[in-house]
Amino acid sequence: MMAMASTAEDPRGAGTVGDAANLLRVTNRRTEAEPLFRRALAIIEKSYGPDHPDVATNLSNIASLLLETNRPGEAEPLFRRALAIDEKSYGPDHPDVATSLNNLAGLLQATNRLGEAEPLFRRALAITEKSYGPDHPDVAERLNNLAWLLETTNRLGEAEPLFRRALAITEKSYGSDHPSVPGSRRRTSIVAFNCCESATRMRIPSPGEERSSKSVGSPRPSSRTESSIVSSTPVTRTQMFPI
Repeated sequence: MMAMASTAEDPRGAGTVGDAANLLRVTNRRTEAEPLFRRALAIIEKSYGPDHPDVATNLSNIASLLLETNRPGEAEPLFRRALAIDEKSYGPDHPDVATSLNNLAGLLQATNRLGEAEPLFRRALAITEKSYGPDHPDVAERLNNLAWLLETTNRLGEAEPLFRRALAITEKSYGSDHPSVPGSRRRTSIVAFNCCESATRMRIPSPGEERSSKSVGSPRPSSRTESSIVSSTPVTRTQMFPI
């Protein structure tokens, strides 16, 4: 019994517990996964203290699960604590900081705090570009996340080039047959179409065009078709809202 208890509290065992929790999570057995995630966190905190980077990883895993189970109020303080630990451990420009920023920004976007989410998405993008270069697949993920937010706030002209750049990076990195490419192409096409439609509606006609339009009884342009914004699903070191 003493040996079993010792193994249960060994920090090396926390990884095994966390792996089991992740397996349960991805197979949609989240109720079973949560206590294992929490057990892994308790082991790591007891072994290394509350400010260790591995604590941040486990906090992010629990927060992601809480967000998936519609408990954003419980998830947010865990994401914020993970970010604070990462910044303290690594400094402000580390890739793990970018991941934590991305996770928190995704939660803020999901809870309709878009003004708070945008600077975090932008900072995550800047860190990722600085860390890996402008053509890394993780940059494509950051671009997509920021573009989704810009589209949500009806800034289609700003969103379109980000979607296009993300698509180009993905095709260059993985090839045109990668599963994420068709969806990225559709999203880019929809935003480009809506952007053109919006520009057409906003264009002020010249006096000659206006008289000609009135003389033939031309109808007003119809409202553009609204496309649904599909939230990306979370993925360990849990990174939320990938492509």
